[in-house]
Amino acid sequence: MTARTESAVRLVILLAIGTMAGAAAFTHVHDLSVAHGQPHWIGWANAVAVELMAIYLGLELRARRRAGRPVGLVASLLVAFALLSLAAQVAGAEPSVWGWIVAAVPSLAFLALVKVVLSNAPVTPPAVKPQQPTLHRTEEPASATAPEPVRLTEPAAPAVPVPPAVVSAPAAVLPPRGVVQPNRPHVVGIIR
Repeated sequence: MTARTESAVRLVILLAIGTMAGAAAFTHVHDLSVAHGQPHWIGWANAVAVELMAIYLGLELRARRRAGRPVGLVASLLVAFALLSLAAQVAGAEPSVWGWIVAAVPSLAFLALVKVVLSNAPVTPPAVKPQQPTLHRTEEPASATAPEPVRLTEPAAPAVPVPPAVVSAPAAVLPPRGVVQPNRPHVVGIIR
């Protein structure tokens, strides 16, 4: 079987299960609403709200995860609407364990189908790391004028006498800014 044929078969199965499970879940929510005093059109509105809200929340959950946004509220709402759908299925069932299980099948199938479809994210290639700059030692062209040498001057006598135990060391001599010494590689970003 080719990949295209397999995709077509999967789509037909998906549509068949989705249609039947969705119709059963919608009908159970509608019938429960009507049995408890709601008009028929409100029964259908309740069915649409409960079942489509679960699908929408699944989509929203997926979008938030992709964007790195918090999903706590959306996940809680999804569980709540799934439980409402399950409760509607079980409420009209024969009061036995098998009655409840069989009545819950359409809602569970519908929710499982939504979960499978929504978790089928396209495969994305791994992110390409930006290339790190390589340090190359380049020869700077000789400038037309040589930098002036730094002249050391004798430090002025301190206003406060220094105790004899403390010996002052000469200050480090750095080249002027922008001058690259030929025996040292040029490194960008060093703060002096």
